[in-house]
Amino acid sequence: MSTRPYTSVWNDLNQVEFSQGFLQAGQYRTRYLHAGDESKPLLLFLHGITGHAEAYVRNLQAHAEHFNVYAIDFIGHGYSSKPDHPLEIPHYIDQVTAVLDTLGADSAHFSGESLGGWVTARLAQTHPHRVQRIVLNTMGGTMANPKVMERLYTLSMEAAKDPSWDRVKARLEWLMADPTMVTDDLIRTRQAIFEQPDWLKAAESNMALQDLETRKRNMISDDDLRAIETEALVVWTTKDPSGPVDEGRRIADLIPNGRLAVMEECGHWPQYEDTPTFNKLHLDFLLNGHGGETS
Repeated sequence: MSTRPYTSVWNDLNQVEFSQGFLQAGQYRTRYLHAGDESKPLLLFLHGITGHAEAYVRNLQAHAEHFNVYAIDFIGHGYSSKPDHPLEIPHYIDQVTAVLDTLGADSAHFSGESLGGWVTARLAQTHPHRVQRIVLNTMGGTMANPKVMERLYTLSMEAAKDPSWDRVKARLEWLMADPTMVTDDLIRTRQAIFEQPDWLKAAESNMALQDLETRKRNMISDDDLRAIETEALVVWTTKDPSGPVDEGRRIADLIPNGRLAVMEECGHWPQYEDTPTFNKLHLDFLLNGHGGETS
């Protein structure tokens, strides 16, 4: 039995001045967690595939001291709109730019994990005027490893078809270097999302990027990375299940103003697994452009 202290989403938020709500962003009803003063620079946190805004509950307080922070649920995820079609990167770009428009913001800082990093990189490439500094956290979209894709698809769809405690737990444990990080509270938070009547269809839509042909037409190429002009911090981990540190270094080297930060003993959710380290390197970069190895 683990001796790790019990934690919960509420424990992570109970000293944070935050709000939860919905934005009508274009055609998409978008759920968010918000913290920070609206007079400060805007920062959007973007989660990974089958994830939700709670991926960032441990980061809101530290970042709200300096930023107007929104962690959103992507379409097809969490409690946001669930479009009835396969979801590809341009669909997520449409949602994110609509969120900026609804908030009255020309641009923002972006920090994206996994799928969120994929969307952030594409946004920076295709809409450079809408991004400031970006953080690409164990980003997706540069690799197409059939074994990783199949594992992710299987775990996700099994939990969608049968959102039992054990299946949701297994899906969350894929994210963590230390599976004891997956608490009962985190399981129940995600289980409630997976229990929504429309979740199975939503999961089929958001798993579209695990199909090889669909993935290929959405992937971030080397030339796409070279075209990113903004300052970018690539965060990778020593135990990421999606790919090795060398992939993070390759991405950072290709982005002209890229730099790499490697977090030890973390998996695919370093912002949650080692919050103090993540928050420090993240804020050092977003506020000052410091941190990591420059390319």
